[in-house]
Amino acid sequence: MKFEAGGITINTNATLPVVYVISDSVGETGEFVVRAVASQFNGGRVEIRRIPYVDDKASIVEAFDLAKDSGAFIAYTLVVPEMRAYVKEMGLKYDIPAVDLLGGLMDTFADFYKKQPHYAPGSMRQLDAEYFKKVEAIEFAVKYDDGKDPRGILRADVVLVGISRTSKTPLSMYLAHKRLKVANVPLAPEVTPPEELFMVPKKCIGLIINPEQLNEIRQERLKTLGLKRNANYAKYERILEELEFSEKVMKKIGCPIINVSNKAVEETAGTILDILNKGGNISG
Repeated sequence: MKFEAGGITINTNATLPVVYVISDSVGETGEFVVRAVASQFNGGRVEIRRIPYVDDKASIVEAFDLAKDSGAFIAYTLVVPEMRAYVKEMGLKYDIPAVDLLGGLMDTFADFYKKQPHYAPGSMRQLDAEYFKKVEAIEFAVKYDDGKDPRGILRADVVLVGISRTSKTPLSMYLAHKRLKVANVPLAPEVTPPEELFMVPKKCIGLIINPEQLNEIRQERLKTLGLKRNANYAKYERILEELEFSEKVMKKIGCPIINVSNKAVEETAGTILDILNKGGNISG
């Protein structure tokens, strides 16, 4: 059986069609595009062989030699004009189709914005690094949420401490999207605070809240859980006891204290980021 794609005839009877992807980065973008197109033919069955981090002409020649030996064609994601031109030249010399996956789009961007691209190989790698750093921070926040493992306190960029329902978890996730590794530790009079908190006071941020607001929040929480609103968890006296205890712990740590009453998560997170940027302490 044979099929044609862009004037290229590929025999699918014996082996999978082969495409060499030449890239000045890891080649993920090129492979993704090739697979997306291949999905329209032959059930998407194609063998992709990446040739990554290409920054010299010798590597391009080697790629064409390999493609010639295996009856393959070339797809490439190169940003430097000289390298793109050389691939095109080699395609004509070897009589092997070479498809420029980025060039046309870059030229369109340049025409549209009336600007020239940076022609900086590996720019996507920098974006990918930021993305994976964010993912790592989110995974960290989940792993060390609610004091699950005190070892996270020493590994974190930020440690949030406070009694229940002071927005520790949503703040942790919000800051994780800012690529910060955040651990949070609940405080309660019956539980001795982890000693690790006192080892990293500059990482810690204390969270407090007005007792009246916390009372309402906890009552709603009990209602959601189908429990009685007069449970000890939501009693005003209990809340005062917890707040008094938490402030003593925070003062012992020597960390900044933020009152989260009537504040959106974004607002409190902004205050935390300001503290980190200034390296100072605030209270209130």
